[in-house]
Amino acid sequence: MIKRLTIISLIAIILVIVAYNTRFYYATLPIESVSKREVLQSINESSEPIVKIANEDGYDWFITRTDQGEYRETLKAMIGNHGWEFQTQDGSGYFFEKGDETLIVTTEMWTGEYVMVRVPEGWEE
Repeated sequence: MIKRLTIISLIAIILVIVAYNTRFYYATLPIESVSKREVLQSINESSEPIVKIANEDGYDWFITRTDQGEYRETLKAMIGNHGWEFQTQDGSGYFFEKGDETLIVTTEMWTGEYVMVRVPEGWEE
């Protein structure tokens, strides 16, 4: 009986460790080139409010904390620092203009604590 209990306890501990390391309890990422663990590590280790995590399929991907909606101003400032002027917001889309060009930045809630930001590559030029 004690041998069975020990084996079951050991298996349970291993499963908890695997679950913690893989972060399976977080929602799936909209990108495939980085893992959940890498994304969380990058935002937690950075002093910046918004962090670039990947470039995939023609888009730069960023992550930021929701901070009760204050991420919107952080996003506008980041894009604005590259010469883009904020025009309007429509749902999760943010519209910016620079000269005769238009840039559409989209956001997606990843968890209740984090927001993913998708910006078409080439926006920094």
